[in-house]
Amino acid sequence: MENTQVVFEKDDYRYMKQAITQAKKAYKLNEVPIGCVIVYEGKVIGRGYNRRNTDKTSLGHAEITAIKKASRYMNDWRLENCTLYVTLEPCQMCAGAIVQARIPRVVIGSMNPKAGCAGSILNILQIPTFNHQCEITKGVCEEECSEMLTTFFKELRKSKKKNTAVTTDGE
Repeated sequence: MENTQVVFEKDDYRYMKQAITQAKKAYKLNEVPIGCVIVYEGKVIGRGYNRRNTDKTSLGHAEITAIKKASRYMNDWRLENCTLYVTLEPCQMCAGAIVQARIPRVVIGSMNPKAGCAGSILNILQIPTFNHQCEITKGVCEEECSEMLTTFFKELRKSKKKNTAVTTDGE
């Protein structure tokens, strides 16, 4: 099942901007700036941003947090009539959680050629033998999402170089 859209729905930009706002919260915590919102009937019902280092857990991904909050709002683990907006292509864990939550549509800001599981490395969201697949829309606010990540990692590398540099007095 290859169901990937390049035509955006009218509200895709608005909701992706809200996901970007979430990503900026992660950035301020010195976390990889990834943000996510889940929308049901025109209302944001779940928000999340990366907090792996802050919370000291590998489960601290934006999508996982947003799915938990949306499930609480819906009082159901099934999010069948929702759309998930995320600034970076989901990893294998998050893609699996999206499929398990039965979210029918995923809107992605920027693809992740190193670890993405919505088409870059593999496509967990559309494995035909699973009982549920997702429609994927790629590239909404792509430049802004990519630039935030690029800037974050440049600053991180610069900071690491600065912290590992040996001063002339040997300290």
